[in-house]
Amino acid sequence: MLPWKRVLRPLAALLLTAAAVTVPAGVAQAADTAAASSSGWNDYSCKPSAAHPRPVVLVHGTFANSVDNWLALAPYLEDRGYCVFSFDYGQLEGVPIVYGLGPIDKSAEQLSAYVDKVLAATGVAEADLVGHSQGGMMPRYYLKFLGGAAKVNALVGIAPDNHGTTLSGLTNLLPYFPGAADFLSANTPALADQVVGSAFLTKLNAGGDTVAGVKYTVLATKYDEVVTPYQSQFLSGTGVHNVLLQDLCPLDLSEHAAIGLFDRIAFHEVANALDPAHATATTCASALS
Repeated sequence: MLPWKRVLRPLAALLLTAAAVTVPAGVAQAADTAAASSSGWNDYSCKPSAAHPRPVVLVHGTFANSVDNWLALAPYLEDRGYCVFSFDYGQLEGVPIVYGLGPIDKSAEQLSAYVDKVLAATGVAEADLVGHSQGGMMPRYYLKFLGGAAKVNALVGIAPDNHGTTLSGLTNLLPYFPGAADFLSANTPALADQVVGSAFLTKLNAGGDTVAGVKYTVLATKYDEVVTPYQSQFLSGTGVHNVLLQDLCPLDLSEHAAIGLFDRIAFHEVANALDPAHATATTCASALS
């Protein structure tokens, strides 16, 4: 039998690889590359319109960054008249380009500061948040414990790990490998925080999934291979709208990465959640809209 350290190494690597599926091929691009290739995306002079009175803050996932995660969705929303912003959070010392790795409660503090920055620049009282993977779950800590509910109208989570993940059961193996959980916690705290039953998730979900005054939308795909089972993404409580993409378009084969990176059926549902008064039916044809 292999020594435990030799077993732990590939196990940890596999966990990291599964979480890192959110990273698109362009990750080599520097995260501080100007996301605002045109007005509206990280353009702090952008002022919300009467039609879209709140700025949209995009929250990337684990191992992603503020540019690569949003190369498709940010322009999609910008083209529809939204002021769109994104930022980097959860950087570990000595790890460039990829973010979302630090303790999630500390990342929520970074989100809080960034929302304040956006609200000050745009001159409005509330923002809407759209997040992918960890980015769809982490804001709930901000809403619940850091006063975010007073500053946020809606949270849209795209494949969020609201109740943690077993990575298709893989994390259930952790207790059988001495030191594996400590390895994850010490080297990538955000991954440890996202394991089913973690102290972070226990605190986050205690007393209910939602807070009053915020509208919640969860977009999930049954082909998600990272946040498993996919039903664990859904929230319970008032003001919640849970959506399985395959109920809208059975032909949609998006998995965990694709649903946030380029799935225009999911994007159409994001737009509906941000402007429910003008929502239109999402179908397979929405991929062409």
